[in-house]
Parts: sequence; structure tokens; C-alpha cells
Amino acid sequence: MKNSFKFFENKECEYYPCHNTDRPLNCLFCYCPLYAKEVCPGTPQYLEINGRKIKDCSGCTFPHKRENYDLIMKYLTE
Repeated sequence: MKNSFKFFENKECEYYPCHNTDRPLNCLFCYCPLYAKEVCPGTPQYLEINGRKIKDCSGCTFPHKRENYDLIMKYLTE
């Protein structure tokens, strides 16, 4: 695969698939590196729990899409 450093899929992981999707999942960003970013290109939801705003990324597949690698790297270097 061209640019294989940008994508790998670990089908033997006990949590695979971590999202319901019919697309291949990029496991490179298993834990989203954008979680700490207040603004990110994904689709997080924000929950209020005990007066605190919590970012919930469980429904977001943005970091798992192979074509988003370059954009994630851009966000991380800004």
C-alpha cells in the first residue's frame, strides 16, 4: 500500500471494530490525538455532566479514515 505509514488496520484488536462502519478503520489514531483540541475537524458531541462540559468522540470516525492523516498532522503542528 502506498503511504502505508499513514494507515494500518488491526483486526486482531479486542476492541476492533471500535465504530460501526462499513469502511476500513485506521487504527493508527486509536486514541484520537485531537481530543484535547477544543476545535477539531471531527464530529464530537459535548455533554454536560455535573456542570462540566465533556467532549464525547465515541461517535466520531474522523481519525479512522485513511484520507484524514494529513489533516490530523496539520492540526497537531498548529
